Amino acid sequence: MATFSKYLTAKYSCLAGGGLLLLYLLRHRSQTRKKHRSKDGKKDKTAVDKVFFLRILRILHIMVPRVFCMETAYLLLIASMLVARTYCDVWMIQNGTMIESAIIGRSTKDFKIFLFSFIKFMPVIALVNNFLKLGLNELKLRFRERLTKKLYDQYLQGFTYYKMGNLDNRIANADQLLTQDVEKFCNSVVDLYSNLSKPLLDIFLYIFKLASAIGAQGPAIMMAYLLISGLFLTRLRRPIGKMTVTEQRYEGEYRYVNSRLITNSEEIAFYNGNLREKQTIHSTFKKLADHLHNFIFFRFSMGFVDSIIAKYVATVVGYLVVSRPFLSLSHSRHLHSTHSELLEDYYQSGRMLLRMSQALGRIVLAGREMTRLSGFTARITELMTVLKELNTGKYERTMVSLQEREKTILVPGSGQIINRDNIIKFDHTPLATPNGDLLIRDLTFEVRSGTNVLVCGPNGCGKSSLFRVLGELWPLFGGNLTKPERGKLFYVPQHGIRTMLLHDAVFNLLLTQLTEKETLSMTLPPPYESWCRVFRFQSLSNMFLKDMRLDLTLHLTKWTTLKYSSSEAL
Repeated sequence: MATFSKYLTAKYSCLAGGGLLLLYLLRHRSQTRKKHRSKDGKKDKTAVDKVFFLRILRILHIMVPRVFCMETAYLLLIASMLVARTYCDVWMIQNGTMIESAIIGRSTKDFKIFLFSFIKFMPVIALVNNFLKLGLNELKLRFRERLTKKLYDQYLQGFTYYKMGNLDNRIANADQLLTQDVEKFCNSVVDLYSNLSKPLLDIFLYIFKLASAIGAQGPAIMMAYLLISGLFLTRLRRPIGKMTVTEQRYEGEYRYVNSRLITNSEEIAFYNGNLREKQTIHSTFKKLADHLHNFIFFRFSMGFVDSIIAKYVATVVGYLVVSRPFLSLSHSRHLHSTHSELLEDYYQSGRMLLRMSQALGRIVLAGREMTRLSGFTARITELMTVLKELNTGKYERTMVSLQEREKTILVPGSGQIINRDNIIKFDHTPLATPNGDLLIRDLTFEVRSGTNVLVCGPNGCGKSSLFRVLGELWPLFGGNLTKPERGKLFYVPQHGIRTMLLHDAVFNLLLTQLTEKETLSMTLPPPYESWCRVFRFQSLSNMFLKDMRLDLTLHLTKWTTLKYSSSEAL
């Protein structure tokens, strides 16, 4: 017992506690990986590998479309500012060393010279730092503008926006991807460019400086340590990309249930569905919060390992490297050096080696940001792939299993659409939902121009489905459909439309053409009176002008002043 008690000191207790904590973190990580391995077997991989680099190159081609563009100019600005900042750091080390040497040597003259040099150099350092921030912020915004424009050009092409939410089930929350994920991806790309470029410049410059001071062996040892520690930490960080994808998916679901409550608030109020919606929102948020708790704990465990390997062990290696020429009494560099020369040389070399070890640590830690970037890259790439396939008429959806008596081969897009005026004709066309639920096996009928047709039937028989196929919202599963071109048919949907388009059209037509005197007098000029008579809403004209008068009087936004009843009637 006495033999054992002598090891119960603070030193050995701390070592034992740290070792046990490390073992617990590694065991917890192993269990987490086993738990989620089966769930994520079919999901897209988010590792930093060849696929990741091919994906990000594809997206970078969108964000930097040409060699000579503003994005390239900002990339060059950032690179030049990073080089200038590195040289500023080297100058600061040398000048700071001389200032402290002058203080220790009690040289007032040298102290004033180097201090005033620092004062004169301060505006240059401040200008370099702020130019760097300007370039980074502008590049983030320009990347986001390019990528957003490209994605929305595909998203709003034809009926792709409808197909993504109603036909294809690969992406549940496109708004989350188009807004928040795009922003985070662009920020992560630019930050990674900065966090990798500056440390690499520092390393190459400090290697050149240190090789002449302490020899090439010291920087070589540091680079070898960088390679080994980087490979080890990259292996440990693999789950970060997958957890980032899951986090953004849960964020999108939580955002969706909240927007759904706002959009359908009237229906929910009529059915007293607030308690059910509350339960849905709480369960969705709980799923997000549980995942974030696990992510925070994983980042804590990785931060513990990162701090030891990328910071403290790197500092130990740096001390071992920089101390060799000074501790070796037979080293040729310091055989005839005085104490002050040794102090000055060690201080300058130590500062450079410290900066180099910090740069190595930043590169190692940049791997964590790269792993997180792989998650955003996977989501953006998935969105681009789905948009491209939907624009070519291909979609993926979970198909229903048909009964034996209904085994009809349904191939989306296998039918033929024939454009012809003054006729609508379904010729042996199966009517089915996008997921393969067959409503009508063989639909054949013809409607010519001037004929009024009333389609009636119970719920779920295919009334609305018929018009969705006619409007080319749903794919044709076979047969022939003869109809006028898309622009020659006008559809009135089931739900009232109160969009910006309606308000812009009406208010821009009337408000921008009428004088303030005509509007305030609540009279319409003859052209607009005839326009009202054509559309048969003379009874609305007084209410309409009253709304416009209120608009001009209170300077309200044009499309927000129209009453709901007026908007619905219009």
